[in-house]
Amino acid sequence: MNSSEIATLKTWIEASDNIVFFGGAGVSTESGIPDFRSEDGLYHQRFDYPPEEILSHSFFYRRTEYFYRFYREKMLPLEAQPNAAHRKLAALERAGKLRAVVTQNIDGLHQKAGSRRVYELHGSVLRNYCTKCGKFYSAEFIRDSAGVPHCTCGGLIKPDVVLYEEGLDGDTIDGAIRAISDAEVLIVGGTSLTVYPAAGLLRYYRGNKLVLINRDETPYDGYAQLVFREPIGQVLSLAAADF
Repeated sequence: MNSSEIATLKTWIEASDNIVFFGGAGVSTESGIPDFRSEDGLYHQRFDYPPEEILSHSFFYRRTEYFYRFYREKMLPLEAQPNAAHRKLAALERAGKLRAVVTQNIDGLHQKAGSRRVYELHGSVLRNYCTKCGKFYSAEFIRDSAGVPHCTCGGLIKPDVVLYEEGLDGDTIDGAIRAISDAEVLIVGGTSLTVYPAAGLLRYYRGNKLVLINRDETPYDGYAQLVFREPIGQVLSLAAADF
């Protein structure tokens, strides 16, 4: 790891009270949740249907029981715990340094670590609602239910996650855009920056302190002032050791 680049990031963190973190699946891999697109991720496993089809709006309503069988087995890592990256970001928020987390993840680990302002672009497995009356149900209820979960009113319960063929929540997108466009320091971690529309949010950043922390190259590497290939938790633990 380049010590001078760590020192630069440390200086930026210490001097700023307007940092935003934008993260993807790579943030949670350090908690044991596999990246969809990695070699051992969902997209490289064999199922009766492609994961992109199973996790689609039309499939949810057409093959609901199969959807939930897959969802319970692959999408509910409720035993996962926040890692060093989650904990350090929460600490930076408590210290008045970090303004917001914008995440593509649906695991709720940022909030579990203590982060308060989190824009979940793709929703969260921790929230589930009746499609008929709107009643809330926990992830534990979904995990422990059998077959297709139904509300006490008889309505179908649906996870509050953005499936394929569905649009992102407008208020969440607006909040994320405001946070990114106003940020002084933007730290991007654990994302390939190839999944749209989420990846397009980086275009709203107007500052000159863009930090990329990702194992592999991204289309935005050439625009960043600092690029790290090491684990996110390791980089943040060094650069924000005082928080």
